[in-house]
Amino acid sequence: MESSRTVVRGLTARLVASRVCSLPLRMRLRYEPADPCAVRATFFPHGAEPVEWVLGRDLLADGLEGRAGHGDVRIWSATGRGDQAMYIALGSRAGSALLEVPVRDVRSFLESTEALVPRGTEAGRIDWDTELAYLLPQS
Repeated sequence: MESSRTVVRGLTARLVASRVCSLPLRMRLRYEPADPCAVRATFFPHGAEPVEWVLGRDLLADGLEGRAGHGDVRIWSATGRGDQAMYIALGSRAGSALLEVPVRDVRSFLESTEALVPRGTEAGRIDWDTELAYLLPQS
């Protein structure tokens, strides 16, 4: 689903439990030009509450080309899988997850976001006064 304001894409990822075991996992990517650097990734685990992570759009794009990220979020292309899959590793104090995601779905999603806000033009869409007011204490 796309509008002039938002790009939303549902896809099926795989939650990797081990080298031989993975489970399907519904996932939704959401991009809003009002927050031009971020992609919201919501995961819908079977029988549990949805979990949302905020990923950098550039980080997701860089992960299509090679290794990207460090710490809590790391993304890389799948070796030996051609252009079919990429991995997203997420970690927090609550736990960690390794997801296998279809490259074509992520690439298509990112192309749609870039049609709204081309990469490199994000700073021109940020309301800096509002952001500074949020960050700085009120006197």
